Amino acid sequence: MSKSNKSSSDSFIDKTFTVVADILIKILPSSQREKQAFNFYRNGLAAQSQGEYSSALKNYYQALRLELDPYDRSYILYNIGLLLSNTGEHDRALEYYHQALERNPALPQALNNLAVIYHYRAEKMLELNRPELAEILFQKAEDYWKLCTSIAPLNYLEVQGWLKMRSNK
Repeated sequence: MSKSNKSSSDSFIDKTFTVVADILIKILPSSQREKQAFNFYRNGLAAQSQGEYSSALKNYYQALRLELDPYDRSYILYNIGLLLSNTGEHDRALEYYHQALERNPALPQALNNLAVIYHYRAEKMLELNRPELAEILFQKAEDYWKLCTSIAPLNYLEVQGWLKMRSNK
């Protein structure tokens, strides 16, 4: 697909999502607070997809302030963690991923991203010639990836290959 086709396709998908979301907000029985929370979340997703991370974070924080449902909060927390990961704020991202998992333990994306951060840190420790610390971090990554793939066994195929290689050591 050419870049212009992809761009118009993405725009169509974004517009379709917005129309469907607006219809759902109007017809589903929900409180004004829930509707506001969803609107902030949706605006955060839109800003995030456009690379406007500061705006996305502001919207997610507003959604988090309003959203009471633990399951819905887990996705807001996950997306905040994702943004923080993308900006290199791994310690803060870990906190948000853990908070998301406290509310929704079956969120494989959060488990995967925790593992990715620990794997990244393990690789850095190898570069610094700290193999003992690297092994501890690799073990954390392995633990999170095992949970992740137990929840979503058909996903994360690269991870499953890494886990097999690691178990064959």
